[in-house]
Amino acid sequence: MYTALTGERQSESGRAVVAAERRPRNREPPFRPPTTSRPAALNAPKLLLLHTVYPKRGKKSTKTVPLFKEFFLKTANKRAEFAYTFVMSLIFVRTILIFITLLFVMRLMGKRQIGEMQPYELVITLIIADLACIPMADPSVPLLYGLVAILAIYLMHQIVCLCDLKSKTMKRVLSGSPSIVLNKNGIDITQLKKNNLDVSDLIESLRGAGYFSLDAVDYALYEANGTFSALPKPDYENLQSSLPVIIIDEGKFEDKNVLLSGKTREEFCDILHENGCDNYKKMLILTLDGNGKMYFQQKGEKFKILQTDTGGARLW
Repeated sequence: MYTALTGERQSESGRAVVAAERRPRNREPPFRPPTTSRPAALNAPKLLLLHTVYPKRGKKSTKTVPLFKEFFLKTANKRAEFAYTFVMSLIFVRTILIFITLLFVMRLMGKRQIGEMQPYELVITLIIADLACIPMADPSVPLLYGLVAILAIYLMHQIVCLCDLKSKTMKRVLSGSPSIVLNKNGIDITQLKKNNLDVSDLIESLRGAGYFSLDAVDYALYEANGTFSALPKPDYENLQSSLPVIIIDEGKFEDKNVLLSGKTREEFCDILHENGCDNYKKMLILTLDGNGKMYFQQKGEKFKILQTDTGGARLW
């Protein structure tokens, strides 16, 4: 039965019975994972190292130094020094091993690898040098990786050399062929451009070989390995008694050399017009030496030599 005022259910004895839903239930405390999975004993050194004691309010603030902190720092420093020494020693030993391997491989490649190299030999040498640097500088890379890569490059070199010796076609593809850039008709600009060269490069190569005048050489060529060769004329020493300078280089005047010659652009254009060249931009090369000898060649034509009047005096 229920009371009229509170609406609570009463027992037969007249006492009020609190409804079961009003009684608080006994709940279990929520699960809280431990702050660390390690035992407290193992965390003790870390706690002591990081522990700081602050005094009560009103006193001067100080910090306590753990007793074994100094010992811990000394031990850490010794370990760091040992690790550094070990890494340096490892790099030293690996460098010696790679040096011996490279010396052995280069010796097996033959004397051409030491002297003038073909293009594919240069590529192989650069790859070997790059492969050798990685295991020497980075101890985390296994030494065997570098050695295997170097030996693989050596095997590729032997295969390419075998193809180069057995097949003329492969030799021409791998090594290339000589390029004749100067003949009895003059400069071959097509061969120069094919080898990414210009007239200035040719003249520089001639001077390096000891020939200062273009008409002192019958033939000049660049070999397959990049070296320069020239066949001089029998009397070439008499043809280069003075140093020539470039006046026009592929249709462009060299103003500094024009001023040195004592002439003007118009005078050179008049000389070219008298010799069948209406436009100086068609001129491939024009040089002038101190004796007044002029060497000029139009594009696609044979070179010509003209003796200009210097008034009986040397220009330089």
